[in-house]
Amino acid sequence: MSETSVWEMRVPALTSEGRAETIERLVKAPLEAEGFDIVRVIFSGDRHPKLQIMVERQDGQDVSVDDCALASRRVSAVLDVEDPVSGSYVLEVSSPGIDRPLTRLRDFERFAGFEARVELRIPVAGRRRFRGRLLGVDHERIRLETDQEEIELSFDDIHKAKLVLTDDLIAASQDRPRPA
Repeated sequence: MSETSVWEMRVPALTSEGRAETIERLVKAPLEAEGFDIVRVIFSGDRHPKLQIMVERQDGQDVSVDDCALASRRVSAVLDVEDPVSGSYVLEVSSPGIDRPLTRLRDFERFAGFEARVELRIPVAGRRRFRGRLLGVDHERIRLETDQEEIELSFDDIHKAKLVLTDDLIAASQDRPRPA
């Protein structure tokens, strides 16, 4: 068993909370069957609700417009039957983009070497926000090198995190496989 699969078993498999978590549970299996992993689900807005689902391809290739359309059709079919949201809303299926959110433990390992912003639920050493180079994961603790020090942050304490758009990240994204 790979280390990633061990991590996935030890941490929550979902990336969302509240109503978005319910929706993620409903659409996860159909999206995985089509070759997609969910990066994040967000349900926002009261007057004009929007459901945003970020997906990435399991094969590591970039997400195309056709991929988003396919994922949107699968999600719509499930949500039409299950009806977890009363009333109308806008569905947006997208790729996470270059400066993507980091929502799963494996994301912090996968993007080691790149710069990230991390915001915690509770302060560590009097701080909630950190920016630095990801150094990977050690026992569910995110290792980050800031300008001042190397720190470890508990994955469970992270409120949100995302990659920072840098020249290195752009260069690496240009080397990624493209969809056929």
